Amino acid sequence: MPQYTENAVTAALDAVKRGEPLRHVACEYGIPRSTLQSRYTGCKSKTTAHMFQQKLSPVQEGRLTDWIRIQDALGVAPTHTQIRIFASRILLAGGSATGVGKHWMQGFLRRNPRIATLPTRRIDAARVNGATTEVIQGWFPLLDLPAIKKVMQADRWNMDETGLMQGMGANGLVLGMAEKRRTLKKDPGRREWTTIIECISASGRHLHPLVIFKGKDVQQQWFPDEGIEAFKDWKFESSPKGWTDDDIAVKWLMTIFIPQTWVPSNRPRLLVVDGHGSHTTDDFMYGCFNANIYLLFLPPHASHVLQPLDLSVFGPVKAHYRSALGNLIYQSEDCPMGKRGFLECYAKARQAGLSEKNVLAGWKATGL
Repeated sequence: MPQYTENAVTAALDAVKRGEPLRHVACEYGIPRSTLQSRYTGCKSKTTAHMFQQKLSPVQEGRLTDWIRIQDALGVAPTHTQIRIFASRILLAGGSATGVGKHWMQGFLRRNPRIATLPTRRIDAARVNGATTEVIQGWFPLLDLPAIKKVMQADRWNMDETGLMQGMGANGLVLGMAEKRRTLKKDPGRREWTTIIECISASGRHLHPLVIFKGKDVQQQWFPDEGIEAFKDWKFESSPKGWTDDDIAVKWLMTIFIPQTWVPSNRPRLLVVDGHGSHTTDDFMYGCFNANIYLLFLPPHASHVLQPLDLSVFGPVKAHYRSALGNLIYQSEDCPMGKRGFLECYAKARQAGLSEKNVLAGWKATGL
């Protein structure tokens, strides 16, 4: 394995071209005289000579290398397996019949010395959990990385999910007969959990939501034809418990985030997320790499002080939802509320809670 770099060879060749003795230059730069002589007479380096045999082009490998370095700096370094999967998908997308070979990773690392295989260091959860001053102070410098500082304000996004119980309005206080200790309140009788994924930008924008119902499949009968136009841009998924999972996270990325935030120049975007496992799957991370998206994870248990959606958006949205649900209950003769009623209440709530003022306030409050 040679101890000199291609940059050293280039510098040595420049010195020889300036008239310095080849033997002296070879000794100074630690390059065998025969090697320097052959390169000076026009022979190609081994890497250049075999470049046509590379699976990925130098440009593709360079972009993959840059993304790996930035994700490592952000604390979300990809694994060997993930990079092999990424490389194979790039090849298949380009029309290749096969992916990378068994020993491709060794060659990739050799051709790109700016990255290397690093051991991970496990940190006890008790040392990182919680929004301590030390944790937050240690996280904010990630935003000062050169690649992240170049991301425009309009291209910085925060995604998170919130949950609502269909039919669960505010308990609150009501007026009634003074001689009674308590009174009854009309209730829609439904206790089904629904998850909504929202995403906001540092410039005050918000994307269409993805609503996750509890069930095996999304049923068409949940949405009567009349009035469905109001939700035509929303996305709907289902899961057994009404929570997000790996597949739903990827669908959100590919059908909502990437299409709605894409710009002609494909300039880099920053996506601030929590540490949910669905954000580190091969499919999710490859989707981010392929679309020039950097992932920034919030510290564990610190979303209540660092997540814009938590600080100034989800609270008002839920308050407006409870208010809209209360109005619906008193206006409706039939008490049980279906998914259509839930969607109408949530649509009113997000219209009020996801205002530009609230969105910008969340980013400002976090210091992001």
